[in-house]
Amino acid sequence: MTVTAPVADCSVTSCSYNDHSNCHAAGITIGGGADHAECATFVDIGEHGGLPKMVASIGACQRSECTHNNDLLCTAEAVRVGPGADNADCLTYEHA
Repeated sequence: MTVTAPVADCSVTSCSYNDHSNCHAAGITIGGGADHAECATFVDIGEHGGLPKMVASIGACQRSECTHNNDLLCTAEAVRVGPGADNADCLTYEHA
């Protein structure tokens, strides 16, 4: 079981942590509403952020109903983040 799923792709180019579709936050949190899972780490301030040589992983997942969630940790092989109901949604989210 993968304990910290990597963020394999992020197509939210307006996020400060995005650099050429790679997320450079130390880790991201998945939150969201009833019908979608959003990247709660999304920051749209027009300033580059994160660590240049790091590819983010999922630090926490608050979506306990997701099929990839085990004890609030993401067990997906990899996670994709992109536009959805919000600017930055977890596109790997699957309701159990």
